[in-house]
Amino acid sequence: MKLKFTANLSLLFTELDFIDRFKAAKQHGFKAVEIQFPYELSPETLQQVLQDTGLKLVLFNVAADDLMQGGEGLACVPEKCEQFRHALALAADYATLLKPEVINVLAGRCFDNSRLAQYQQTFKDNLLLAADTFALLGIKTVFEAINTDDMPAFIIHSGEQMLAILDELQHPNLFMQYDIYHASKMDENPQQFIRQHADKIGHIQFADCPNRGQPSTGQIDFQRLFDVIEQSSYTGWLGAEYKPTGTTAESLSWFRSIQ
Repeated sequence: MKLKFTANLSLLFTELDFIDRFKAAKQHGFKAVEIQFPYELSPETLQQVLQDTGLKLVLFNVAADDLMQGGEGLACVPEKCEQFRHALALAADYATLLKPEVINVLAGRCFDNSRLAQYQQTFKDNLLLAADTFALLGIKTVFEAINTDDMPAFIIHSGEQMLAILDELQHPNLFMQYDIYHASKMDENPQQFIRQHADKIGHIQFADCPNRGQPSTGQIDFQRLFDVIEQSSYTGWLGAEYKPTGTTAESLSWFRSIQ
């Protein structure tokens, strides 16, 4: 299957105001975008800009409270279950209008190892709730592993942990979001993992390693990696979620070379 790429507008085209990033993505050849957290704009505003540009919104995240500011986050924190349900309802409201293919639930962190099992169980309970909620909208639920250098104490940090959760929960609407950058930072082999588990992956994101730049700025052989993905059973999108080393336009030589 020919590979399909999205521009992650939370990291790409940040030289522009947020709304203008959609038009820039379209101008540079993307047919789809993804957003980490869309909630600063109304779903109606986002729906209009998607219609104006002809872009598809593939993915966004359920709100994660203070995770990006160094806090515990939301989905795994036992004391925040009611807050998570509100965040889930908000995501469903946005999804009803914006119709993404997948929604990601960020697990969060546990800073007290004595409570880790409780945090893990809370996350699994909330993940099942999300998978049920988004199944009603025809949207896949995904969750991801994040490396422990960038996000210490994140409770899911390996492909093996994600596979174990899928095996335990056995929910037909639950899949992995596999992030090439985070996996590489944890010394995993993304090519091998994707070959073996493509059917369990609902979304792929990528950046080069170790500095999260565009392809060709680090140690990953993206030509080989893209070949492996194309030859696998994976049929979803690949999200360009990297930090351009210059302007975003200058960072897109990898994209132009495969169009």
